[in-house]
Amino acid sequence: MSIRKVFQPRPTISDNELNDGLRWWTWEGTTSLGFNSITTSGFLAAFALALGANNFQIGILAAIPFLMQILQIPSIWLVEKFRRRKLIAVAAWYPAQVLWFPIALIPVLIDVPSGWAISMLIFLIAIRGLLNAVCNSAWNGWIRDLIPQQVLGQLFSKRLAWATLAGVVFSLGTAFFVDYWRGHAATENAALGYTYVLLFGALFLGLASPTFMSLMPEPLMQPAPGPQPPLTMRLTAPVRNVNFRRLVQFLLFWGFASNLAIPFFAVYMLTRLGLPLSLVIGLSILSQIFNMLFLRVWGRFVDRFGNKAVLSLCASLYLLVILGWIFTTMPERYFLTMPLLVLLHIFAGIANAGVTLNVGTIGLKLAPRGEATAYLASASIATNLGAGLGPLCGGVLADYFSVRQLNLTLTWIDPASSVQVPALSIIGFDFLFGIAFVLGLMTLSTLARLHEEGEVSREVVLESLMNPMREFSRPMSSVPAYNLLSNFPFGYLKRVPVPGLDVVLGVTAYQIAEVARVATLAAVRGRRISRKLGQALLRGLTGAREPQQQLEEHGVEIARQAARGAMHVIDDKPLVVDQLTTSVVISVVEAVQKTGVPPADAILGTSQGVVQGAMETNINLSTAARHVIAAARQMAAKSGLPEEMAVARATEGMLQAAEAIGPEAVAEVAEYLFEEETLPAETKIKRGQK
Repeated sequence: MSIRKVFQPRPTISDNELNDGLRWWTWEGTTSLGFNSITTSGFLAAFALALGANNFQIGILAAIPFLMQILQIPSIWLVEKFRRRKLIAVAAWYPAQVLWFPIALIPVLIDVPSGWAISMLIFLIAIRGLLNAVCNSAWNGWIRDLIPQQVLGQLFSKRLAWATLAGVVFSLGTAFFVDYWRGHAATENAALGYTYVLLFGALFLGLASPTFMSLMPEPLMQPAPGPQPPLTMRLTAPVRNVNFRRLVQFLLFWGFASNLAIPFFAVYMLTRLGLPLSLVIGLSILSQIFNMLFLRVWGRFVDRFGNKAVLSLCASLYLLVILGWIFTTMPERYFLTMPLLVLLHIFAGIANAGVTLNVGTIGLKLAPRGEATAYLASASIATNLGAGLGPLCGGVLADYFSVRQLNLTLTWIDPASSVQVPALSIIGFDFLFGIAFVLGLMTLSTLARLHEEGEVSREVVLESLMNPMREFSRPMSSVPAYNLLSNFPFGYLKRVPVPGLDVVLGVTAYQIAEVARVATLAAVRGRRISRKLGQALLRGLTGAREPQQQLEEHGVEIARQAARGAMHVIDDKPLVVDQLTTSVVISVVEAVQKTGVPPADAILGTSQGVVQGAMETNINLSTAARHVIAAARQMAAKSGLPEEMAVARATEGMLQAAEAIGPEAVAEVAEYLFEEETLPAETKIKRGQK
């Protein structure tokens, strides 16, 4: 096939050609974004520090690739004039990837650390940013016309998942190699470890990206319907579109607020906390793993509920993560530093998966067909301008606050002595994190004014996290003790005026239900369902690392979520409903009892979860109620509870769950309970009056 034919736009693309193109698109993302996992992480920051960079210069390095995206504006003219997006994108992207070779060779060509070395790094990164801007202006419109809109979220999440997996593997290999090199090489050759890693990545991942890009088909660029306005009118169209202008404002402010702090996380760990590079990269890998796990979750939610609601949730969770960095020192490392860093990286990965996915797709969804180039370029420019200005301001502020400190101390004074307890200490980068958090809160109000067709409230998405196996949501149960993390029941947690706490709850509930579902699916493959299921659930629940006191305190909610998730196995594997329901009740009650939960609470929560899970999997509630009562009677004998109490708790839990669902559910559950005479007396009277 001739080069000319390879880069020729196609008026029509067959299904086979589209499938091949999407496959190459996935491979392109896997290689390019996989390589970016180190060039945009703590590795590049450590490389810059080895070359002699200070905070402001690191801020410049973080800002340049984003600020260069402003050059997409003249690049739009190039795309509109020649209308060969694939040719322009590949012609710019290939030399941009080649530039990693001279970047890698800086320690070989120039003495390090030195001002010349860091200046050369900044110069080469700037040239690469220029080429990247030209590529993006053509790439965005090309992908907008190639990918079917109805599966946009799922395809992007799949691509990002593979890219994250490649990044995890490459980052892990990088960490081991750099640690080995620094441990065995002479001091003057320590920077060469970074050289070898960059050369390897550029050769096997960097150059593969434009190769895969060239194999993707390009749809013929369609003109906008009606008479063509002047180019200046097309360039200003996104600003004149009120709704898209709100998106541009949000992307600009969010890019600034988040990148005021995010580029300095690695520097903070390397300098302030004194962590080795391997541990910094290891935490980054942990974040990438959770990023990968939740990409498909957010992708399904985007296709179901739209971008705006999911983006709101993930952005607020990210703000909570940024705020959490302030508490990693008090004022130096302390016993909670490492556990807190682990939690922050886990939730950062979850939040970043949703933010990256939505920022990459919401513009594609809101851009009018035929005018995508200008609209997507304006969105990209706003994102990159904010992301570029953020690190620049962050570097200046980091140097300014490096010699300033704010301490809050609690003092107790009595006639014999006085005691001082440090409550909060903010110094250096901590000020950045606090400022970024406040600015991020202000940015969320901009997102709230954005209109998206078919949008839903964030509460709907939160409820779907609490009920992860279904495509619809319901009101939350009125049962108390809804804390699945550590401290607050859900009803109180939702009232705490800190963004992201409700998302933490939803994500945790999703994980508990998934643990129960997977454990049940594995257990039912054997003959002894109850025993295997109980063992699997016990491992999953105790593996949550909740303190024993908190497991006991929130046992009702834990049992409810476990039973609810376990009932969803009926969707994955055909089972006899009688066998499944009885096994779920017995195994969940036994498992949570072994974690210290009182038997009565275990039965109450399990009965709630069985009814909710049965309703969500279309199991007859009357049938489920029959097996819950039978299992409760069995468990009464095993746990030492009076049978009347066990049945009463099971009845109470089922009715509470049914009332949260609706009158029809109450009628179905009550149908069996009335016949068995297990209903409370007042409920029977009301039923008889009706």
